[in-house]
Amino acid sequence: MKQILFFILFFTAVTVSAQTEFSTKFKSIPAPKFSAKPKKIPSPEIKNPAGTNLDIPSIKTPNVFDNTSITPKSKFQVGEQKSTFTMSTETDFANPGDRYVGKMEKDLDKAVKEAGLKEGRGPLVRKNLEFGDIYTSSTYFIIKCRDAGAIDGDMIKAVFNENVIVQRMVLESNYQEFKITFNEGFNTFELEALNIGSLGGNTGGFEIYDAEGNLILSDYWNNLDTGFKAKFVIVKQKKALIKSVK
Repeated sequence: MKQILFFILFFTAVTVSAQTEFSTKFKSIPAPKFSAKPKKIPSPEIKNPAGTNLDIPSIKTPNVFDNTSITPKSKFQVGEQKSTFTMSTETDFANPGDRYVGKMEKDLDKAVKEAGLKEGRGPLVRKNLEFGDIYTSSTYFIIKCRDAGAIDGDMIKAVFNENVIVQRMVLESNYQEFKITFNEGFNTFELEALNIGSLGGNTGGFEIYDAEGNLILSDYWNNLDTGFKAKFVIVKQKKALIKSVK
């Protein structure tokens, strides 16, 4: 017990002695003092733009018409020779009389037409032509057809009682013939233009003969358009031959 008490007292004495020693030797370090003050920076001066004459270089717009590298000047100036280019097909070696050939051909063509030797393309007939009713006691007819104008390739088709009896006939200068045999009573007969010729409309002439060789009807169609017809009605009866034209 005594030892413990002695130890406590000894420790206390040592602690007090240490505090006294440190307290006498410690000195605080004062904060440094700065005597210099910071310099003031003046604010920038703002000038009035209206009162200041700024030296800005002016911009000049280039004139493209004066710049020959962009728009080269025309070579066709006053007093200079114009281009010798031409669309004419004439050459130095052409026949001077060729220019009159076209007019001469037109005059000749007109003279041929006026003489009736050539067809002209007038207004085409665009309707069916009715050649009336034919009354007969004959058993059949002989039909003859030819081109009534210039030979220019006119073609026809013959239809009897709605049956095609001639599919295609090219009209020529000489007559070509075919035969139709009647039924009792009414019979229909048609000559249809299959085309128009190279010189005008479809033009044709025809002659109709009975079984005894009598000429019943002779007529023609002129300038008929394609698809139109020359139409007939043939009535077979036991009477004398009568032709009635509407």
